[in-house]
Amino acid sequence: MFRRDPVRQALREVGDVLGRDLHRPLPLVRAALRRGGVIGAARGGRAVLVGLGGVPREGVFELASVTKPFTAALADALAGSGRVEWDAPLARLGGPFRPFPAFVTPRALATHTAGLPPHPARAVVTTFTRFQDPYGGMSAAGALASARRWANRRAAGRFAYSNLGVGVLALALAHAAGEDVDAPGFGRALARHVTGPLGLADVSLTPTPTRLVTPTATLFGEGVTGFGPLAGAGGLFGTAADLLSFAAAHLEGRAGEAWQAVIHPPGLPPHRTGVAPGWFETRGVWWHDGVARGTRTALGMRAADGAAVVLLARGGLPLVGLRGAVPAALLALLGAGDEASGLGGEK
Repeated sequence: MFRRDPVRQALREVGDVLGRDLHRPLPLVRAALRRGGVIGAARGGRAVLVGLGGVPREGVFELASVTKPFTAALADALAGSGRVEWDAPLARLGGPFRPFPAFVTPRALATHTAGLPPHPARAVVTTFTRFQDPYGGMSAAGALASARRWANRRAAGRFAYSNLGVGVLALALAHAAGEDVDAPGFGRALARHVTGPLGLADVSLTPTPTRLVTPTATLFGEGVTGFGPLAGAGGLFGTAADLLSFAAAHLEGRAGEAWQAVIHPPGLPPHRTGVAPGWFETRGVWWHDGVARGTRTALGMRAADGAAVVLLARGGLPLVGLRGAVPAALLALLGAGDEASGLGGEK
């Protein structure tokens, strides 16, 4: 007897929820989930989650850069209560943020247009010496000092993807929320203002070990990826169900409105038609992907019809080959990307 193809069956279930025939994205999805993972979709009050390759659909994954939409949602929540102004200089928050130049604002940090480099300068070395935790040897004060030193007025206003920038934003939000200026302070602020009110119980900086989906090992190490003081750029963990609920909160107006403010700065990579706080935008789809050392993640939503898709994959960043399979599959499932096969993804 022939065995049913689990990936093909999963796409039938996802397509039924999305109201689309998904036979064309099958090769991309198969490549993205070749080591197992979770695929899910929601639309119009219906939802489906499917675990593949022995991965449970309720498994907790490291979210990597899918953390960034959560950091932006925290900024929007604090802006709604008057603690943060999107377009005011970060320096107005005072304390360790007072020395920042005026062109560094929360919106610029959340849209990668603040003129900051991708990483603290020391990451050029620690990416090799501390592969699993390249920011772990740095203090929050050190990260802020690096950002102040390398903020470039001439680069401000141009898109340049920056873990350092969003990590600094998260530290600033912790300060604005009355918490300590460190990763745990960001986590407490996020729980109080975003994940708690939205009921996202499994989204946190400290996952339950028994539910954590074990990342695949690489040539350079194994285990989860550490983000140190820059946890707001990639340090969260969560489930596929939580990510679909988070997308629904945006589409239903329960997660603020800043994500709708799409801008089109120079320097956007191919296949991104815009960027909003915490999100990329491609042909009407808001999305973000993440690259951890041993897992890949992606979340996307289409405002026009309220559709959302999540992909959580075991298997990290290959040095060559199918680096873009996860975001390309996500966009294809949401109808935004036959052209997406060249996507590179972000960490």
